[in-house]
Amino acid sequence: MTPPQPDKILLVEDEPTQRRLLHVQLEKHGYTVLEAENGAEGLRLCLDNPDLRLVITDLMMPGMDGFQLIEAIREREMRYTYIIVLTALDDKKSIVRALSLGADDYLFKPVFPDELHLRLAGGKRLLRLEGHEELIFSLTRLAAYRSGETGAHLYRVREYCLILGTDLKENQPSLGLTRGTVEEIAKVSPLHDIGKVGVPDSILHKPGKLTEAEFELMKTHAELGGRLLREVYAQTGSSYLFLAYEIAMYHHERWDGKGYPRGLKGEEIPLPARMMALADVFDALVSRRAYKEPLVFEEAKAMILAGRETHFDPALVDSFLRTETQWHAVVAQYGEESENHEGFFAGVAARG
Repeated sequence: MTPPQPDKILLVEDEPTQRRLLHVQLEKHGYTVLEAENGAEGLRLCLDNPDLRLVITDLMMPGMDGFQLIEAIREREMRYTYIIVLTALDDKKSIVRALSLGADDYLFKPVFPDELHLRLAGGKRLLRLEGHEELIFSLTRLAAYRSGETGAHLYRVREYCLILGTDLKENQPSLGLTRGTVEEIAKVSPLHDIGKVGVPDSILHKPGKLTEAEFELMKTHAELGGRLLREVYAQTGSSYLFLAYEIAMYHHERWDGKGYPRGLKGEEIPLPARMMALADVFDALVSRRAYKEPLVFEEAKAMILAGRETHFDPALVDSFLRTETQWHAVVAQYGEESENHEGFFAGVAARG
């Protein structure tokens, strides 16, 4: 494997001594530094280096100044660029103007090495999160197109998980859910069947009932998806992807221990997977399939209640009952006629 390349950074500063001092500090922290004496030269380097994501720029420069450079970068960038501006300690007006134009952070001159390092570390964390969002979005598209699941199905399970999580946060505080975790669980819920990429088309899209052997092969999708997402999580360290791993791996486990792939029982099953199990089964019940017609809401509700303490966590079934009007509204708004891949993906991109 090719070792990771050093982070590239653009330094725009018209004063040679200041530029040299910053260049040395940045190289000590492992950056590959590109230098520019003014905004016009800096913009050219940005356009010539599309992989450039970090910029440090002075504000007061001849020709194109830092303010104009910020505007030009924001108008032309294809991927987000993290911009830190340099300014004098007493120039608060310039800071406000720069931030309003799209700068992300600022440093006062003279720049202290430790502060410089910490500010850049914050910028890199933001850029890594953006990369994780792009990865999740791409995996969601793959999951949907490969498994044949529709945009409306993926949207519905996402909404169900959000409804469940919000209710549990309020009514079951011992579970430790936060608003952020609830949103992350909902965000990655569409990846629950990503493992179906490893299931043959002849089984995945068979219109009739599967044979016992075919069903055993179909069941492997949970472990396949779990392993895939765990490997990606190991590379990124993203909390989103650990939740996605738990959901993909364990959403076919049952509260009574009769599920797959591990036969986990009760609270051995991670909470996000228990939430996904209820959401996925409910949506399958109210959706049309090649082998069945959709059930009406009350019929589906009765089957969910019948699965309390066998298939489903009883606390989640209680949550379903508290919020059933919200589930009904999701079914009504995003029913079979709403099936649309691109609409769902546009919604994911917009909501993040």
